[in-house]
Amino acid sequence: MAKFPRRRPKAGAAPNGKAPRRSAFSRFARKTNERGELQPRRGIYLLPNAFTTGALFCGFYAIVMAMNQRFEHAAWAIFVAMLLDGLDGRVARLTNTQSEFGAQYDSLSDMVSFGAAPALVIYEWSLRGLGKLGWIAAFVYCAGAALRLARFNTNITVVDKRYFQGMPSPSAAALIAGFVLVMVDMGEHGVYYPWASWALALFAGLTMVTNVPYYSFKDINFKKSVPFITVFLIALAFTLVSLDPPKVMFLLFVLYGLSGYVVFAVRLAKGKPVSIVQVDEEIDESDRR
Repeated sequence: MAKFPRRRPKAGAAPNGKAPRRSAFSRFARKTNERGELQPRRGIYLLPNAFTTGALFCGFYAIVMAMNQRFEHAAWAIFVAMLLDGLDGRVARLTNTQSEFGAQYDSLSDMVSFGAAPALVIYEWSLRGLGKLGWIAAFVYCAGAALRLARFNTNITVVDKRYFQGMPSPSAAALIAGFVLVMVDMGEHGVYYPWASWALALFAGLTMVTNVPYYSFKDINFKKSVPFITVFLIALAFTLVSLDPPKVMFLLFVLYGLSGYVVFAVRLAKGKPVSIVQVDEEIDESDRR
């Protein structure tokens, strides 16, 4: 009597043909994507989201202050939102509380604090007198921030982490808030500088959606020892900022806003690729390093 060959067990199946038993703790294990990276958790964690909520409140507060013509308070609120926005992600990584909810919440908070709030502040302070041209410039800035945040979320795994693709929205907001703060500190009124405000809003809004590379400072290792001169330069920077905070901070963000175009021009002159979006081979090579 002919014998038929026995079926081979499926990959991953137990020798007796039954489904393999799952560990009692397997449901707590974090999943990985196709590149082997840990995916964010889906829970909601208090500490990092508290910083994000604080940044969101500062953005809302800036809008309220701008509507009440208290532009100095509005500008400082945007700077405080920048500080809190820079802390929430670092706190999440230090406490191992990264989550998908936190990532989405952070983007929505950024849209309010660095998109809607600066656009309304610059419009109320200076652009209202330009009529349609004024609110169009404010909208270009607001739309640029929204597009910048959406592109950041979708390209986060394919962009060289050493650079931002376009000017980051907090830096663009700092240009707007810094300009308003400097002028208010000098006793100037926005109605005398509508075209300067118009040009700045367009520059910030359009630069956010360009492919100009901006250094992200993400490759700096704060755990490594540094030369003594580095500590001295940091102390010197704090001293310079304390001399005249509005002017010094605005100058620093202006230099940062121009630095991307300098890097772009240097790369173009040397024949290097100006795009910071990595292809699959480059991503695999960077993962092996």
